[in-house]
Amino acid sequence: MNAKLFQLWCLISVAILLLFLSAVIGFIIIKGAPTLSLSLYFGDTPMLEAMLGLTPIWDGIWPACIGTISVVLGAISLAIVPGIATGIWLTYAKASRFKQALELSVVLLAGVPSILMGLFGFTLIVLLRNTIAPSANSSLLLSSLCLAMLIIPYLSVTTRTALQALPRSLSTCVSALGMTPWQQQRYVLLPQAKKGIVSGVMLSIGRAAEDTAVIMLTGAVANAGLPGGIFERYEALPFTIFYFSSQYQSQTELNMAFGAALSLLCFTTIIFSSASAMARR
Repeated sequence: MNAKLFQLWCLISVAILLLFLSAVIGFIIIKGAPTLSLSLYFGDTPMLEAMLGLTPIWDGIWPACIGTISVVLGAISLAIVPGIATGIWLTYAKASRFKQALELSVVLLAGVPSILMGLFGFTLIVLLRNTIAPSANSSLLLSSLCLAMLIIPYLSVTTRTALQALPRSLSTCVSALGMTPWQQQRYVLLPQAKKGIVSGVMLSIGRAAEDTAVIMLTGAVANAGLPGGIFERYEALPFTIFYFSSQYQSQTELNMAFGAALSLLCFTTIIFSSASAMARR
């Protein structure tokens, strides 16, 4: 009887979660879908000129879309190698004080609120200005670095979990075949754990794409235009949503916030779908 009640409670909890998730997504779609048009992204600027950066865009969210893609790619590029490498090392390294310290560091870094990471980036710029780099300023590179520090724990933990889930007999078998530890990782263990690692990358991309607190303090601004380089400020969809939804002066600006929210939702959906397809292949 208790087992049936517990199962019923679990089903009800899942149904409530799906109901609220559907309500939120449905609200965004209902409000954002009517705003989707070329004018939402490019305003009055011709599309080709806007995409090539020949003419500034003052009333569209295309620069924010490009800025979001740029900062996400930058964060993943900086985090994917150390994150996955840390997960591999923690899986197979022998017990030691250094390993315990590294495990604790990963756990603590995973629990750091994004606003604190943004303050860290802001403080770093202030320190550089007062010491060795008087011209240092918030930028795309700084945002990518701070976001990379936030998502490294996700990559590390998911990589370690995926490798630990492999049957121990698999490692024993490849060792008996005479493979070196590097060959075991390269040709057997990592390919077998690919789905779990890709899931971690997907989670990290979503984490980097939706963050507002970090980019707000480290480089994202309104009306910056297309990113001019890694040392320049930029626009991003999360900051655009926050800016227009909190300070809108007209219905048009509020509609831009809904359109940006739906665009961000579609962006993350495309990324997750593509990563899932790659993992299945």
